[in-house]
Amino acid sequence: MSVRGGIDLGGTKIQAVVVDAGNAVIGQSRRPTPKDSGPEGVVTGMADALRDAASQAGVDAHALAGVGVGSPGTIDEASGSVAQAGNVIPGWLEPFPLGARLADSIGAAVAVGNDVRVATDAEYHLGAGRPYRSLLGVFWGTGVGGGLIIDGRSWLGRGSAGEIGHMVVKRNGATCTCGRLGCMEAYAGRASMELRARALVESGRRTSLFEIMERKQRDRLSSGVWARALEKQDRVAVHIVDRAVGALGAGIASAVNLLDVEAVVIGGGMGVRLGEPYVERISRAMFPHLFVRERPPAVHLAALGDLGGAIGAALLAPAEHAARTAAAPPG
Repeated sequence: MSVRGGIDLGGTKIQAVVVDAGNAVIGQSRRPTPKDSGPEGVVTGMADALRDAASQAGVDAHALAGVGVGSPGTIDEASGSVAQAGNVIPGWLEPFPLGARLADSIGAAVAVGNDVRVATDAEYHLGAGRPYRSLLGVFWGTGVGGGLIIDGRSWLGRGSAGEIGHMVVKRNGATCTCGRLGCMEAYAGRASMELRARALVESGRRTSLFEIMERKQRDRLSSGVWARALEKQDRVAVHIVDRAVGALGAGIASAVNLLDVEAVVIGGGMGVRLGEPYVERISRAMFPHLFVRERPPAVHLAALGDLGGAIGAALLAPAEHAARTAAAPPG
């Protein structure tokens, strides 16, 4: 049996899976993303997570037919290097040979792609996007990323297509973590949402967000922290998430007006954690901004859940590319 590995590298966690030839998950592992030892420490965390997933699958990591990695940042797929990955660890700006370092560590061939693109590909081939020929994937997490399928093919543009988080939703608006003003991510990215929460606390607003964070022993406002605060009807959390939903609705609708895709799939840590009720809210927030309201796109929650990015990464692996269209529930 040919088995491959997939790793979804995020700002808060590293998710690794091992899949069989039919893309079914036979092993998985999740670890927190190391923050204090630079890109080399991230590689160590990725290798450890993959070894754990391989052990669960009953194989050695070095025996995998190949490994794919979905990473934020600017990706050079030919070399496997990653740059501008500040959403993973602050200060990661210069190119780092992530693929080569990981291959050396685990002893298997490694391919690296953009995290949101591979997650969108997974939803198109294996998940909520299967009925459609055109698709916009929107992944709401530490940042807000996008992926595009046009006429059945992944659309990369000149290499950076899909940066929906950096569409401007308000001129001269809030400062984004990228340094620009008014980006969708400045309102809806989890990192920006946390900055907003801290600013409101400093101005005298009361919130349970940071108490919940401490109880959960988190060092950031994770998706689970936001979900718990919303359950408690925390006013600051409700205000910030309402603001995020409005920005997502306006930005996604603008992308739909340009591209006229058949469907939108909402994923990412926040999207999956908050689930269908918030996908429906985003869909409603899109509607006033749609140019052709009588024919809105279908809007779906990502069907592959938390494992979608890692499963998509496994599709990058050197072996068994022909198996992409095989149906595969996420284990």
